[in-house]
Amino acid sequence: MKIIGMISGTSFDGIDVALCDFEENDGLISIKVEKFESHKYSKELHELIAQSMPPQSIDMERVCILDTKIGQAFAEAAAKFSDEAELIVSHGQTLFHWISDNKALGTLQLGEPTWIAQRTGTPVLSNIRSRDVAAGGHGAPLVSIIDQMMLGDYEKPVGALNLGGISNITITGRGLTPIAYDIGPANGLLDTAIAAFTQGRTTFDEDAKIALSGVVDQDRLRSLLQEPYYKLPAPKSTGKELFHLPYLLKFFGPVSEWKIEDLMRTLVELTVETVALEVEKFQLGNLYIHGGGSKNPLMMKRLQERLSNCLVQPISVLGLDPREKEAVAFALMGFLSWHGVPGSLSSCTGSASEEILGSLTPGKNPLELPRAKPRRNYKVEILS
Repeated sequence: MKIIGMISGTSFDGIDVALCDFEENDGLISIKVEKFESHKYSKELHELIAQSMPPQSIDMERVCILDTKIGQAFAEAAAKFSDEAELIVSHGQTLFHWISDNKALGTLQLGEPTWIAQRTGTPVLSNIRSRDVAAGGHGAPLVSIIDQMMLGDYEKPVGALNLGGISNITITGRGLTPIAYDIGPANGLLDTAIAAFTQGRTTFDEDAKIALSGVVDQDRLRSLLQEPYYKLPAPKSTGKELFHLPYLLKFFGPVSEWKIEDLMRTLVELTVETVALEVEKFQLGNLYIHGGGSKNPLMMKRLQERLSNCLVQPISVLGLDPREKEAVAFALMGFLSWHGVPGSLSSCTGSASEEILGSLTPGKNPLELPRAKPRRNYKVEILS
């Protein structure tokens, strides 16, 4: 079965699209990534999303416009591969994640799926996170399902780390009940800082060139590490509702007073230290990294230096390109939902029950779902 997985993450730099071929045999799901592309949002849409992220307040007109324009952008991104796919899985763009007292009360991903279905004629699975939230979970990190299927048989505890806008980790291994949670900021605060400092002329620090020329402000780093979120028990999730521009202003003062090289270097070290403390807590022997941060040479170098007792590698060593992993993971969730199999792990999201994820929008033809498969402990292999 060929499925398209699509996601734009908390960095909202564009839409990742993966066309995957799935085969299942006696509990082993083989995945071959046939095509992958990243589609940048138009400058206008990127700015509109940036102006609508927390802590900004927006009206319902803006919500409607965003829902439509993001849906249309996802539709165009899917159209190139859609003739080959039986199902499209659209994560959409997270605009708000409603957390109170470490409990997820709601989550909002925009990108109206009917635009995708109308443009491609292919059925669309969307609104992936909400069912887990309705079951009492955080709706995150959902990528833990593919981590468990790929790494759950490791003899010693192992971690899979996503360095996106927010860092999140899955911890698993043979005999362990897997857990997963958001650790803290990764690229999100870095991108916010450089965008604010350059007044939007630059949106990210390419190859960490700016951070590499700075030094860590140890006093501010110690203050940043006192953030109460880091002390909360897992499962837990966070996002731009907490880690946003006013958060930076609280620690570093007005933008006009920033020494941007030192600020960026300090934020890289914040990500490294918050990740390292979690890795050490569970005495992980291996850590596999994906997401945009895996391409940040300074962040990867510092993680390898800081975690001298843990082998730190990009997940590409397991055959999966770090850029592709999240899109592939959501395609996997689509495969599971299509066959009537729950796509989340209660121990990772905190839900009371494991549920079939997402809502289906028909394509040009009526929906014809296969007979549901019994729940079993599936494993995943990535084919080259």
